[in-house]
Amino acid sequence: MKETTVVNNLKQFRKQGKKLTQQEMADIVGVSRQSINAIEKGKFLPSITTALRIAEYFNVPVEEIFYLEDDKSV
Repeated sequence: MKETTVVNNLKQFRKQGKKLTQQEMADIVGVSRQSINAIEKGKFLPSITTALRIAEYFNVPVEEIFYLEDDKSV
C-alpha cells in the first residue's frame, strides 16, 4: 500500500510577492515562528484552521499550498 505525505509550497508563497519573513507569516496567521519553520520543513502539519488562514492570506485554494504526494518507494 502506498503511503501518502502532505507536502507544501509555503516557503515559496511566503518569499514571492510580499517577501514575508517567517515571523511576519506567523503573526498574520496567529502561530509561532517556530511553527511556520516546522511546517515549511515538513516536520509539522498545520491545523485545518491555520492552513485555511494561510491560503486565505495568499488568496489561493488551500490545495495550492498544501497537497498530497504519493511515496513511490512503498
